[in-house]
Amino acid sequence: MKLSLYVCRFEAKDYYEGTRFRFAVVDLEKSKGYPSNFVCMLPNLTGGKSKPESSFVRIFGDNSIQQARTLLADGLKTEEEPEVKAEMVKRLKMLEPETVIQIKCSGCGKFFHPRRVRKHQANFCEECVRKKFGSR
Repeated sequence: MKLSLYVCRFEAKDYYEGTRFRFAVVDLEKSKGYPSNFVCMLPNLTGGKSKPESSFVRIFGDNSIQQARTLLADGLKTEEEPEVKAEMVKRLKMLEPETVIQIKCSGCGKFFHPRRVRKHQANFCEECVRKKFGSR
């Protein structure tokens, strides 16, 4: 399968002013022209996750995130329109894994992953919280 993206653009007046983009995944070995070479639509994969019933995920399975990255990166190299390029970059950023937030403890100075931020315990690690505020 030699896959590529086909850009579908339409004006969206229902939700907001502007243009919305949809990307059709096409197989260039099937046929030269769209829609006869249509495979499926590229879903909005936010944070590397998609709805399980997505046809893209059903077709590509565990490799769907990598396949989406490859398609968008290849499309970005060949695309000339700035609006479409911006949408591709936005979707590539959505596929990036979420960064783990670490903060520095005010008590001991080591870095830790906060469970949630509270007013008086915001900058303290678990050990310092136990020392300073008692066990909870």
